[in-house]
Amino acid sequence: MVGNILTGLVALIHCYIVYLEMVLWDTPRGHKAFNLKPDFASASKVLAANQGLYNGFLAAGLIWGLYLGAGGFHIKIFFLLCVAIAGLYGAATVGRKILFIQTVPAVLAIAAVWLGW
Repeated sequence: MVGNILTGLVALIHCYIVYLEMVLWDTPRGHKAFNLKPDFASASKVLAANQGLYNGFLAAGLIWGLYLGAGGFHIKIFFLLCVAIAGLYGAATVGRKILFIQTVPAVLAIAAVWLGW
């Protein structure tokens, strides 16, 4: 139960990231969320939308795993590991904030799913 709640939370976080990257990137809210200058945001809008699409696939995989119930154990673990690894890479290359927004929730969800909580 806790594992599914945490997995759902990670999926929701990624749905919000999709919205930020695909819709709000070139707006004041997107600028603030990603610490962007308006000219850079405008120039990188297409790349951000591509990133958003990939984050959407992560969210879709997590939702798929939740939909499958107990049979989705391996799907949830796989996509949570993808999120955690992407978060580690982002934290190392972009900013430490990503570690807390993406990696920590994913690792907690992995632990809860793995332990059957």
